[in-house]
Amino acid sequence: MKILVLNCGSSSIKYQLIDMANNAAVMAKGLLERIGLEMGEFTHKYHGEKHYEQLPIPDHTAGIKIVLNALTDPKIGVIKDLNEIGAVGNRVAHGGELFKGSCLVNDDVIEKIKSLTDLAPLHTPGNLAGIYAMQKVLPNVKQAVVFDTAFHSTLPPKSFLYGLPYEYYEKYGIRRYGFHGTSHKYVAEKAAKMIGKDWKDLKIVSCHLGSGASIAAIDHGKSVDTSMGMTPLEGLIMGSRPGDVDPGALQFLFEKELANGKTWKDIVTMLNKKCGLVGISGGKQDMRDIRAGRDAGDERCTYAFDMFAQKVKKYIGAYIAEMGGCDIVLFTGGIGENAWFMRHPILENMECLGIKVDMELNDKTAGEDGVISTPDSPVAAIVVTTDEEYVIASDTYNLVK
Repeated sequence: MKILVLNCGSSSIKYQLIDMANNAAVMAKGLLERIGLEMGEFTHKYHGEKHYEQLPIPDHTAGIKIVLNALTDPKIGVIKDLNEIGAVGNRVAHGGELFKGSCLVNDDVIEKIKSLTDLAPLHTPGNLAGIYAMQKVLPNVKQAVVFDTAFHSTLPPKSFLYGLPYEYYEKYGIRRYGFHGTSHKYVAEKAAKMIGKDWKDLKIVSCHLGSGASIAAIDHGKSVDTSMGMTPLEGLIMGSRPGDVDPGALQFLFEKELANGKTWKDIVTMLNKKCGLVGISGGKQDMRDIRAGRDAGDERCTYAFDMFAQKVKKYIGAYIAEMGGCDIVLFTGGIGENAWFMRHPILENMECLGIKVDMELNDKTAGEDGVISTPDSPVAAIVVTTDEEYVIASDTYNLVK
């Protein structure tokens, strides 16, 4: 069965066509950007080739049609007929407390996802737009939804509750939900297999480090704590998000900026788009650029680099203490997999926690799976390539099958 995986944002569509009958081979993948603007961008990769064009993409329905036309195009396509698509798997950012696992799409599921829009106002409308568009274009194809938050549904109250009046949790659902769940689950299982063990027998700290970044404490196959909160703004410093900030500092900031003519929307946009590495470094988000700036003596790039490493190190230590030990610390995501130079400061001087790293091996491991700890290290340090699209395709396949 061929599964079309969709990850729809407010103005973008990422997709992959995965052939589950052929070792989950990726037949094609691509990205549509700037949906709803005057001119959109379309990148389609197939058979080692790349197709790019600029064209109007007025809405998600038009975007889905562009994707399907590309997949069946005589020159750049990979299937002859749309009937070859057996099902569609949709990434949905927020499942709240209503969804503890993946499920097939029906009217009731859609209404429940809509009811959670307030929890992820920047993500849910785009996720729903992709589902609606597929219903219009391929109404007879089954769809599944896979939630970023579902893996963290096992968090205990001591981990998910905030120190706010309990009534706000009861009335509004204000609590920690966590994100990157599909990635954390996938890489934790994979890392355990890499050292010949079952992840349900281990205590694992999973570090998903990229433009969006989060860490999860996984105890015997269950997420027991995670750094992102009710929204993806909490936790680590990220590409453009601030991570942990004193609420009193935000109150102070809001009062000052609103008095200067800014709106609530302006400030929320700033928190999502202009903070983190971008805000500290002065516009740089790619960790390679920040490292280069640091090496050239740029003070703000040095701050950004050091702050990122320190935050990750602090969460690793906290989660090892919380679980009462650890068997694996793993690194995944764009930074976690590739930025060996960032793993270096994170993992140095961690022998007190049982983590002994072969720094020469660490420095050689980029973009591939590998154990980077020494043979005598009580805790295995492992680099693990993630594949969230595979998880979505796998869940969709199993639900439809």
